[in-house]
Amino acid sequence: MIARAYTVAFEGVTARPVEVQCAVTPGLPAFSIVGLPDKAVSEARDRVRTALSSMSIALPSKRITVNLSPADLPKEGSHFDLPIALGLLAALEIIPEDAVAGIVALGELSLDGGLVPVIGALPAAMAAAEDDRALLCPRASGPEAAWVGATQVIGAATLADVVRHFTGQSPLPPAEPGEVHAVPEGRDLRDVRGQERAKRALEIAAAGRHHLLMVGTPGSGKSMLAARLPTILPDLSAAEALETSMIHSLAGLLDEGGISRARPFREPHHTASMAAIVGGGRGAKPGEISLAHNGVLFMDEFPEFPRMVLETLRQPIETGEVMVARANAHVKYPCRFMLVAAANPCKCGYLPDPARACARVPQCGEEYMGRISGPLMDRFDLRVDVPPVSFADLDLPEGGDSSAEVAARVATARAVQSARYAALEDTRVNADIQGKALEAFATPDTEGRALLLTAAERFGLSARGYHRVLRVARTIADLGGADDLRRPHIAEALSYRLLGAKDV
Repeated sequence: MIARAYTVAFEGVTARPVEVQCAVTPGLPAFSIVGLPDKAVSEARDRVRTALSSMSIALPSKRITVNLSPADLPKEGSHFDLPIALGLLAALEIIPEDAVAGIVALGELSLDGGLVPVIGALPAAMAAAEDDRALLCPRASGPEAAWVGATQVIGAATLADVVRHFTGQSPLPPAEPGEVHAVPEGRDLRDVRGQERAKRALEIAAAGRHHLLMVGTPGSGKSMLAARLPTILPDLSAAEALETSMIHSLAGLLDEGGISRARPFREPHHTASMAAIVGGGRGAKPGEISLAHNGVLFMDEFPEFPRMVLETLRQPIETGEVMVARANAHVKYPCRFMLVAAANPCKCGYLPDPARACARVPQCGEEYMGRISGPLMDRFDLRVDVPPVSFADLDLPEGGDSSAEVAARVATARAVQSARYAALEDTRVNADIQGKALEAFATPDTEGRALLLTAAERFGLSARGYHRVLRVARTIADLGGADDLRRPHIAEALSYRLLGAKDV
């Protein structure tokens, strides 16, 4: 007899359906798993055998063959334990096969029959909903998967609970969605003394999701400013929270099945490898740029990152997605993030201060900032100098707008953009607009266009730089509540663009 159960295999954030075919036939006693399984899947036979034995279910002295179809799709992970056990139980006629046919199952088995939580329950629930099936998973993974309201999610603590559920002895209740984690109270932007121009650049970047580069001497407040960026960003929308959580589910980062409305803020160390930043490694897992999807990727000591790592950021910044290509896998991940980078002006860090700079001025600064290539520098919409703060300013009382006040202005500007681009696909904020949409919504007036053309010719702006100035100007206008793009908006956008104009 051949019984069938159903599960999924993960290709990035996509859950591919897998049919688990289980045959119990006469022959020498054996238990084999075929269909391109990895080591963890091959070891499932021992976990399944022992878990069934703990329930006093002995396997027959026959040949047991489990085929994972499609056979040419790589199968990785321990979540195949539960569907293999279900297929085997159906083949032995312990549970009805027709009940298993309407279920997508995933879960790891412990030797005593307990179900261990696994990664990927959320994308698995999405795949189950598309196939019009319910999802069966470990109880601890249920709150995460239950966020997909289009399908029923059943969480079980043990394999024995699963058997009692399918035999009608003790049906399991549907799982409830986990809690929405409150956005943590962050540090306040008012804590930063001085640096009004950098604060303004931070507000513009947050309002339009523009990439920002801060250059300043050590201790001038670059990291302090970046740490307060999450406090002025709007919360994730329901759709954004779900797509972000799918990536975090695959990375095992969801806390107790709850979903957070706070935007991701990732800050990798400058010694991180390319696989850690872009994605890859065993199973082509998501990297930091994908974990920062819909949020912020903060890269401190930007020139200290390996040159190859920095150059790999160029394409994801433009396309909003990354293809992790390996010999046995080609996996695509979304990565629409805001890049915030901080850098010292030179190796010693004190290039603007003649009293403290090293004797190799200006070669020290040219060599150090030269680690950032021109094409990568061209992708920063905003570049701001963060000068050192005087001791007199440090003694001043708190001043300037609080994070709550800035966040209100950012939220208003984001709401304007959402309404403006509601009919456009893959366009949510000003940083996304291009082509005809850029011409329609970011066309400056006569004086503004004349100023932009003069600056473009004088400073040699690239076509990309020209368009990025228009996008930033559109965000500045939105923050000011202006419908039209005028000369002051262009002038302010150019002032951020032309810092270090030789790199444009």
